[in-house]
Amino acid sequence: MPEFKAVVHVMLRRAILDPQGRAVHATLERLGHDNIADLRVGKRIELTLNGEREAVAAQLDHIASTVLSNPVMEDVVVELDEVEPAHA
Repeated sequence: MPEFKAVVHVMLRRAILDPQGRAVHATLERLGHDNIADLRVGKRIELTLNGEREAVAAQLDHIASTVLSNPVMEDVVVELDEVEPAHA
């Protein structure tokens, strides 16, 4: 059965304030990094799934939009790549 590696990127929507991003930005400025115009903090979730690509992609989209993120406040980007089987 094919194996897939997936990465789900979750970021707050631009219209939503990002207090963690603001705190990191302020810290970097205090450390002398004053050329950073914007900074936002998000999540990266990595998964390994088995199955047929179409079913895995549908499952991943469902998981990403219902469990891993809040679709009202966050944007989600999903990457899905098939893993080549290891040669014995």
